[in-house]
Amino acid sequence: MKTTKNTVLITGGSAGIGFEIAKQLSALGNHVIITGRDEQRLNAAAAGLNNVTAIPFDVSKATDIDQLVERIKREFPELNIVINNAGRAILHNLGHQNQDAAAIAEEEMLTNYLSVIKLNQKLLSALKQQEEAAIVNVSSIVAFVPGISLPTYAASKAALHSYSISLRLSLENTAIKVFELMPPLVNTELSKEIGGHNGIHPSAVADDLIKALENNEYEIRVGDTETIYNLFRSSPADALNVMNANRAEWVESVK
Repeated sequence: MKTTKNTVLITGGSAGIGFEIAKQLSALGNHVIITGRDEQRLNAAAAGLNNVTAIPFDVSKATDIDQLVERIKREFPELNIVINNAGRAILHNLGHQNQDAAAIAEEEMLTNYLSVIKLNQKLLSALKQQEEAAIVNVSSIVAFVPGISLPTYAASKAALHSYSISLRLSLENTAIKVFELMPPLVNTELSKEIGGHNGIHPSAVADDLIKALENNEYEIRVGDTETIYNLFRSSPADALNVMNANRAEWVESVK
């Protein structure tokens, strides 16, 4: 997959992983379209990059998806890469009776999974017109092994992982390649509550994505994700214990 002279859409592109990907792809000579809910932050992010278009957009709203798709088809018919990076992660404890786990799961599933399917489906006709195209779904290390503090976030990413495989198989006879980017803990605003300061820098995730695009490596297990994935294959129980090493403290918090 070529990594220059593309037109790229990145949802959640104003900060964190999305911004670093936008930064690297714009530097390589791609036209990058970034979206986000916070218009002020989105415009500030775009102002610091070259050849970037900012479009305010909320992936969880069906009307926003329809409007974005119409604008893309009208103004950017050459779009050939879609990176579904926008996400929602809510720290909560399934054992706590005062927390509405169902409402949290509904919000995370809508943002992290259902909206991705909706946007991809509506852009397929445009992507199929290109000589070479790609869809990148950003999942997580917890797609393989859940973490107790983000239980329904993990479930949404596991669903996204399964969907990505099915989508790849469904499009294997087309010009559209389907990639899945699986970061470990990354130092971003999204991960502050779960010790994100201990995570890798977002630029490391962007680096691995660029390399994978160049080499057509469809499952991109960044950093510790590869370690946990290999442990999971050999011993699911050990992988679960490693991912939840501090669970005693978390379980104690609901008593």
